Amino acid sequence: MFDPTPPSRDPAAPATKAPPTVRPTGAFVLAHPAHFIALGAGSGLSRFAPGTAGTLWAWAAFVLLQPFLSDLGWATLIGLGTLVGWWACTVTAQHMRVADSGHIVWDEVVAFWLVLWLVTPASFWGQLVAFALFRFFDAVKFGPMAWADQTFKGFGPRGGFGILLDDFAAAGCTLLVIALWRY
Repeated sequence: MFDPTPPSRDPAAPATKAPPTVRPTGAFVLAHPAHFIALGAGSGLSRFAPGTAGTLWAWAAFVLLQPFLSDLGWATLIGLGTLVGWWACTVTAQHMRVADSGHIVWDEVVAFWLVLWLVTPASFWGQLVAFALFRFFDAVKFGPMAWADQTFKGFGPRGGFGILLDDFAAAGCTLLVIALWRY
């Protein structure tokens, strides 16, 4: 199935061929709770633009959950989602042997929930603009997104934090543009 041993980080270790990276499958998603979370319940398995697929999954989940959650509920869900996601992204990156696989989409999910929660109430078109801005900032990775992406690379908790941080930076830039547009 998969070997959960993270790649060696010891520069003094003898040069050996690194084990192959793991391409996620449906079985991989279901093999560990962290995989299910980090891969966005399977939305990260998309062969085309998994980050966009994860963001679309987040949008659909937001629309379904919105009638049932208060502001306190959203704050709690996003806060706990961030903490649990940090663990899930860390574990899944180690299991995949990729520091920040594009298939790990929980970062898009929780960051886009933050955007949608803070722009609500917004029409479908307002949410679509938020989606387009978020995807733009997440994809181009300049400024704060580039800093977060480059500063927190690797395996372990630091790497898991980095997976989330660049998407929260993209969420911040998205919210800044929307705030400037509205006011």
